[in-house]
Amino acid sequence: MDIPWVFYLVRFIDIALALVVAGLAVWAFVDCLTKAPVQFQRAFKRTKGFWLALTGGSLAFTVFTLLLRPSLFVLLIAGTAVGVYLADVRPAVGLESKGPNSW
Repeated sequence: MDIPWVFYLVRFIDIALALVVAGLAVWAFVDCLTKAPVQFQRAFKRTKGFWLALTGGSLAFTVFTLLLRPSLFVLLIAGTAVGVYLADVRPAVGLESKGPNSW
């Protein structure tokens, strides 16, 4: 029994997932670039350089993987690192940018 459409479906899902992770990585990297280093210290998070390296590395690995062949393992690692930044660090650092008396 020949079912080549399954391979095309799996390839399409891998590419779609890689594009989503790449988009999130671009968003996280650009957001991290716009923040001041002191905001990370005030929020008691790792340094700006650490998060730039982590989000930039995730972006680089995702794009590199997308150009060759999407690897689910690499995408899960990159997506987790970017997700931690977007879900935990970005809100904490964003609160520090508004100042102590703003709501």
